[in-house]
Amino acid sequence: MAERRKDSKNRALRNGESQRKDGTYMYRYTDVRGKRVCVYARTLEDLRVKEQTIQKELNDGIDYAAGEIIVLDLLKRYIATKTGVRYNTKVGYQFVLNLVSKESFGCLKIRDIKPSDAKQWFIKLYQDGRRYSTITSVRGVLRPAFEMAVEDDIIRRNPFSFQITDVVPNDSKTRQAISGEVKERFLTFIRESRHYSQYYDEIIILLGTGMRVSELYGLTRADLDFEARRIKVERQLTRTRHCEYYVEKPKTASGERYIPMTDEVYRAFQNAVQRRKQPKVELLIDGHTGFLFLDKDGKPKVAMHLEHVMKRIVDRYNDAHEDKLPSITPHVLRHTFCTEMANSGIDLKSLQYLMGHSDAGVTLNVYTHASYEAAENAMRKAVGSG
Repeated sequence: MAERRKDSKNRALRNGESQRKDGTYMYRYTDVRGKRVCVYARTLEDLRVKEQTIQKELNDGIDYAAGEIIVLDLLKRYIATKTGVRYNTKVGYQFVLNLVSKESFGCLKIRDIKPSDAKQWFIKLYQDGRRYSTITSVRGVLRPAFEMAVEDDIIRRNPFSFQITDVVPNDSKTRQAISGEVKERFLTFIRESRHYSQYYDEIIILLGTGMRVSELYGLTRADLDFEARRIKVERQLTRTRHCEYYVEKPKTASGERYIPMTDEVYRAFQNAVQRRKQPKVELLIDGHTGFLFLDKDGKPKVAMHLEHVMKRIVDRYNDAHEDKLPSITPHVLRHTFCTEMANSGIDLKSLQYLMGHSDAGVTLNVYTHASYEAAENAMRKAVGSG
């Protein structure tokens, strides 16, 4: 009798199904890549549920088997497709890989991840002390990686297609332009300092041009046209973690530009040219030589050099004065230039050009900061002109 029941059940098995010696059931099928795949279940009913899912995926052209890949492997696969990226981008990719490799989330199969899973993981990262900017960087790699999986018909939808602010608060500090009063105190302290006055011209140039500090240190004497009073910006100079110099194009395609020299910037560049000492060895970096700003060893400066100096300047000032200075970085100087130009009435497209932005929205929304004084002056001009 028992044998007849077993035979009856086996006759009920469909094509591709079989019962194993341990009593569990197996379904064998061919995926869209032509690979033989086996799926297991404790009961025939459970197996049929899995079969329905498999068949639906196959009918839609989705590679069910490839969905077995875990998040970490998907990231590696995505990053392998990103050739020719900037050094800093490679560093960012490696940071995200290292982070995900330490998280249990990285071992999940991508086909099993739902938007709620991704949101819960971001909440965990935030509760673990990860900053909003870090979570943004992680999403900046994961989202396109999962989008690649969608485009490859591996999964149906991208679980990272949501706003981060819907999950964790934005606790990042907005870079603020410094006021005219703060700028004057800052510059006066540098100008009167026996040690820090050597950096005065570099800071004046950044405040008067809005250049990125890596663009400033990428300049050679050939980029300065004193007769036409303009600066040619076409490269950035930076350095790897292993202290290897390299040159790359500006951050955006619109980064290559000419910037006019104000009288103050003109004098600062002249001072820089006159003070530049001839190094024992003039470095040739990616076909470029004669960099204008050198450190005490005669090597070209990079952004980190001035970033550290400016932090020490602010700290030294605040140690000696009750009216404290806010955090002032080279990028804050860029913000300040952009805001001052906007407040002076320059048109948006011209300001976008000077800043080297590919999108005017970045110029308008990110780098300009409204203030009561600016609004009051604008209103007075509008009323007076009316």
